[in-house]
Amino acid sequence: MFLIKKKFFIIFFYLILISCSNAEEIFLSLKKNKVNVRYGPGFDFPIKYVYKKINLPIKQIDKKENFRRIIDLKNNSGWIHISQLKPANSLIATEDKVLFSKPSIFSKPLANIKKGRLLVVQKCESNWCKVETETFKGWINKENLWGSIN
Repeated sequence: MFLIKKKFFIIFFYLILISCSNAEEIFLSLKKNKVNVRYGPGFDFPIKYVYKKINLPIKQIDKKENFRRIIDLKNNSGWIHISQLKPANSLIATEDKVLFSKPSIFSKPLANIKKGRLLVVQKCESNWCKVETETFKGWINKENLWGSIN
């Protein structure tokens, strides 16, 4: 009887571990040029800092009513009201990359994308995304990008 219980608990914890590791990350983007990040999930909480970059991708790590607890690429965290967020439409390059005219490394290179550059996504296909920056539009390989397209 003891062995059956032991096996049951081992299988149970193994399944919990697998389900936690497979949980999908939720990425969102900032809807406006000025977004307040608060210490807690409510307007009564003081402002911790202010983002001043529209389309900045952030990761949701918790939610409470109409507020989302987020974390950014630099591990800053806080709470943002859902009205200031939209579905993810952007990525950040985590390494220097090349922007190409077509989804192939053999196509014409258009620009060097520096680490930390914000990229607004138009569409994605297999390992490539069509993106735009302030001055360029083109294709970039999905490797070494922070964010996700929901």
